[in-house]
Amino acid sequence: MVKLNRPHIGIFGKMNVGKSSLINALTGQQVSVVADHPGTTTDPVKKIIEILGVGPVTVLDTPGIDDTSALGTQRVERTNEALDQVDLAILVFADQFDSYDQTLMETCVARKVPFFFVHNKSDLQKLNVEIKGADVVDFSCKSPALLPRLLEMIKKHLPKSSYSQDVILDDFVKAGEEVVLVIPIDASAPEGRLILPQVQTIRNLLDIGAVAVCLKDTELRKYLQTHTPKLVVTDSQAFGYVKTVVPPTIALTSFSILFSRLKGDFDAFLRGTHAIDRLQDGDRVLILESCSHSVNKCDDIGRVKIPNLLRKYTGKKLEFDVVANLDPIPADAEKYKLAVQCGGCMVTRTQIMRRLEILKEKKVPLSNYGLTIAYCNGIFERVTEIFRKKGI
Repeated sequence: MVKLNRPHIGIFGKMNVGKSSLINALTGQQVSVVADHPGTTTDPVKKIIEILGVGPVTVLDTPGIDDTSALGTQRVERTNEALDQVDLAILVFADQFDSYDQTLMETCVARKVPFFFVHNKSDLQKLNVEIKGADVVDFSCKSPALLPRLLEMIKKHLPKSSYSQDVILDDFVKAGEEVVLVIPIDASAPEGRLILPQVQTIRNLLDIGAVAVCLKDTELRKYLQTHTPKLVVTDSQAFGYVKTVVPPTIALTSFSILFSRLKGDFDAFLRGTHAIDRLQDGDRVLILESCSHSVNKCDDIGRVKIPNLLRKYTGKKLEFDVVANLDPIPADAEKYKLAVQCGGCMVTRTQIMRRLEILKEKKVPLSNYGLTIAYCNGIFERVTEIFRKKGI
């Protein structure tokens, strides 16, 4: 079965402790620039590698946490932000373990980020400190024989949930059953390709042994005159039309709702979506995009379509803010009366769950693009029924 979640492993530590050399040793490539002077890495650097027994992972090299240069504060801030994006933190120190390393460890514990320490350049100086509450492994780029031990430590501490097999429709569709995937080709569709949720759902159905039928919304009515599929999965933006075409005897949901289970907190989304009915004039709504894309001002779903839909449904004068990619959640997030998360196809479940936890602590109701659109179209109960019936 295809794996949809690629775990992120971050390399953190002070300047000049060999973080870049470590990532180069892990990848077997010159991914990060290495130099004798401190501060060589100025921005996070990513590289995808394969780890036996885990699969593909993204390794992230970060600037030193003790950078006091003119741009040091910004670099350290970027490093701290990276901690919220990783499934595992490798904390590197060399000649001495000091307050910076201790603070890093305490930050990981506070943020519930799995971690272990690497005592780097161990060929130059033996480990002379005991670190309570943490595993430590010796390493040196000059000793390739130490690499297997480092990889074993990664597998030990990397949460299995971050790379285990993903479930999209395995718990609902069986081999031989037919699923219709409705894929509108309009101004918002990417040029010459399908979006990831569509591709990954197709692959999931193939793995199950089900029959995946892909068609445009304009072809759906005619197709259903002669076929009765087990399920119809549509782009959420086509709900308004598709709900009038698919009979109630056929299960209906959307790609975004499938991914709200895969990448988000589905139970929190189910509860939070009802907050739409409590919105009042002047309330602020936070839109959470989890990718970087060129914004089409007329057709963008998060910045234009969902705000317009919510204003029309509620009849209220609502205000909207957008947090794109993995940018930080606003410090005053408690001001939001609703937060609407995208499907999250371009990021990991860990990255989405960490930002959602911040909002949950602030008591902000949560929803998802597909669930919000379904609610405003009056079919929320219908498109979530197949999952609620199974207690999923």
